[in-house]
Amino acid sequence: MTKILGLARLDRKLARVAAASKAEIRAAMERAAEDMVATMKSLAAKDSGALRDSIGWTWGKAPKGAGIVAQAKSRIAADLTLTIYAGNAEAFYARWQEFGTATTPANPFFFVSYRAHRKGAKNRIRAATRKAARKAATG
Repeated sequence: MTKILGLARLDRKLARVAAASKAEIRAAMERAAEDMVATMKSLAAKDSGALRDSIGWTWGKAPKGAGIVAQAKSRIAADLTLTIYAGNAEAFYARWQEFGTATTPANPFFFVSYRAHRKGAKNRIRAATRKAARKAATG
């Protein structure tokens, strides 16, 4: 039987990485979501403000009645699921604005912003993970 030297120390370091990276990843995801939502709100139709006010983000599932949804799920932890949404009872027309209808042209605001910020959000989360891993490895 082979004995691994320092296995207990390695297990402690990996536990610290998981806890530290979770907090770092959570903060990075929040910043990315806030940037996406700000861009979506700036591109949304300015008619009554109901559509602009219905755009937001939350941890977990989207609120009931949200029309358009994009989710970012973590492979590490189930509680790191961030949902960006648009539309509610007042702004039921969010999907029609985004994709258009037979008589109305599309006025995209949601997925355009999502695509524009997706790469930056990935990089931000990746950097936060690396930072947490380095911090846990040195400490």
